[in-house]
Amino acid sequence: MTRLSRVTRTTAFKLSLLYIAVFTLLSGFLLVYISQNTDNLMSEQVVQTIDAELNGLSDIYVRGGVRDLVQTIDRRSRHPDASLYLLVDFAGNALAGNIARLPTLVLEEADGGLRRVHYTRQGQDISDVERQAMVRTFELRGGFRLLVGRDLGEQLRFSNLLANALRLWLIVVVVMAAITWIFVSRRVMKRIDEITDTSRTIMTGDLTERLPVAGNDDEFDRLAVSLNTMLDRIELLMRSMKDVTDNIAHDLKTPLTRLQIRVESALRDAESGEGYRTALEDTLSETDQLLRVFNALLRIARIEAMAPGDGLERVDVKSLVSEIAELYEPLIEDEGGVLEINVTDGVFASCQKELVVQGLVNLIENALKYGRPSEGDLKIRLSAKEKDARIVLSVEDNGSGIPDEQQERVQDRFVRLDESRSEPGTGLGLSLVKAVARLHGGNLRFTNGNPGLIARIDLSPAEPGSGGNSNGQDGHGSGRDTSTDG
Repeated sequence: MTRLSRVTRTTAFKLSLLYIAVFTLLSGFLLVYISQNTDNLMSEQVVQTIDAELNGLSDIYVRGGVRDLVQTIDRRSRHPDASLYLLVDFAGNALAGNIARLPTLVLEEADGGLRRVHYTRQGQDISDVERQAMVRTFELRGGFRLLVGRDLGEQLRFSNLLANALRLWLIVVVVMAAITWIFVSRRVMKRIDEITDTSRTIMTGDLTERLPVAGNDDEFDRLAVSLNTMLDRIELLMRSMKDVTDNIAHDLKTPLTRLQIRVESALRDAESGEGYRTALEDTLSETDQLLRVFNALLRIARIEAMAPGDGLERVDVKSLVSEIAELYEPLIEDEGGVLEINVTDGVFASCQKELVVQGLVNLIENALKYGRPSEGDLKIRLSAKEKDARIVLSVEDNGSGIPDEQQERVQDRFVRLDESRSEPGTGLGLSLVKAVARLHGGNLRFTNGNPGLIARIDLSPAEPGSGGNSNGQDGHGSGRDTSTDG
């Protein structure tokens, strides 16, 4: 494709042609309308002047006869204006007037009709271009013929002026349209070429490229910002998928290998039914762990696939926290710890109660496993309060906390800071809490309390009077699923 062909196929070129055509038609229509109406108006004025002259000369002829008429025409003919007069006898001899040459047919057809004729004025060189005039011719008694008219030179000059203005206007329109097209096409084509080049780079697999943003907030900037946001999301999803794939390959390979070894050992070494039973029980336990991992992954995937705002209800936060406390207080006391509750009355959140309960349960389970202090008893505080137009739920322990540089990483799938893997778990519990927080338009944040770790998620407050369940009577039972570990 040649450069000219490429240019003529652009939208900017087609829009420029359309602009030129439309503007030219509108300008032409306007100028023709003005020219036509002006010409009609001037013609009417010419006719009115001719008729007035004829009426005046007719009165003179009636009162004074041919003699007075000749004197009047002779006097008026000396004025250098646009009026034309000619009085001839029955033989065609000129008696008075300022017309030197005229088509004879005009005098022969003296019927009073209005005619546009070419003539030569007295005193004008015959070699000059003939003038045009509008005339009326009458036959008088005695075979005399009287012609009265007006020169159309001024009217023709005005018409020519309008025609020249139209031609000049069209030239100016075309030139300005061409200049505008060059400016617009260069600017637009440059931005489109930049977007095309970046898109080709991204299609090669480099998802780190982003569309250029000029910063002038035009339609290309808005498009680039939207596409860059989409690319950020795609890059995040691709990186997350790669991490999940890598982590699944790494974390599930070990239990599957153990599973295979146990089955092979049982088939090779077991000599009694008790040995086979033990091998089957170990295999069943291992498969249960694998199923918990897959269930947790599926649940996180379902939460991440939800649209924000799906299934929201008005929930009494104090009631929700009290139910969780009622469930976990005996368990924490059995572990030698204590659970403290700090909830503000009259706080209602707009959320999916089941998922929020699941997230808090995961955080409490995480505190139970990793929040125990090296000395003293375990203390877990479950808090809820409204701050900065958000409902902040927090779970605080008095353990060793998480190093600042690890607080983002620990939210990724399969990440466990317990390198020895001495505690049972899948490394998916905090990933689920993170997904729940994102679904509700918030984030999972960690802060070291010195001592201890404070984990927070935030929710939107419920609008006063909005519907939904506010008594917190259901939901927590289903929260104890297979992803409750960190």
